[in-house]
Amino acid sequence: MKEITPKELEAMKKEGTAFQLIDVREPYELELCNIGGQSIPMGDIVDRIGEVRKDVPVVIHCRSGARSGAVINALASRYGFDNLINLKGGILAYGRDVDPTLKCE
Repeated sequence: MKEITPKELEAMKKEGTAFQLIDVREPYELELCNIGGQSIPMGDIVDRIGEVRKDVPVVIHCRSGARSGAVINALASRYGFDNLINLKGGILAYGRDVDPTLKCE
C-alpha cells in the first residue's frame, strides 16, 4: 500500500498538485477537526464508490491510518483502484507534524 506522510501531503497542497482527499471518519469526528477532505465515512464508501476518482491520486485518511488502510485494501482488491494513498498516521499525525493548532481529541 502506498503511503504519504503529513508533510508530503502538505507539500502536495502547496505545490497545487491535483489530488482528491477523502476523510473516512464518522461525521461526529469531522466536527472535532478536519483538514478539508471530502467526507465519505468508511461504512458508506462502497455505496459512494462513484465519488472516488480514478484520474488523480486519492489520499485517504482517518484518525490514525488504520481505517483508511482497510478502505484502501478493500477498494484496491475489489474494485481495482491503483491510485490510492494512505495518510501515514492519519489526522493525528497531521496535527502533530504539520498543524499543531489542530485539536482532534
